[in-house]
Amino acid sequence: WNDRRVVQHLGITADQQKRMEMLFQQDRLHLIDLIAALDKENAILEPLLQADRPDEPRVLAQIDRIAQARAELEKANARFLLGIRAILTPEQWRKLEAEKPRPPIDRQPPPPHF
Repeated sequence: WNDRRVVQHLGITADQQKRMEMLFQQDRLHLIDLIAALDKENAILEPLLQADRPDEPRVLAQIDRIAQARAELEKANARFLLGIRAILTPEQWRKLEAEKPRPPIDRQPPPPHF
């Protein structure tokens, strides 16, 4: 909504831009907190993995906390996108979706990040 080319291509109105900015500002602090929580959980995992003999139950429990933090962040992002979608017209949404790059079908899953 802040990219002039996208605004023009989708035909986003000034009112829609204002509503999207308000939605972003409402969600912004919550998203910052969720990102920080995920970063914190990842930081806790690092020394657990660097031990000569990692304590498997503690490592697995921490991985669960990371997965939960990541899930909370993903849910917040999804809620934000649903809010944006509600502001756009169906035609604007279809145009936006058509512009989104699609991953190749035979793409391998990313390796685990430790």
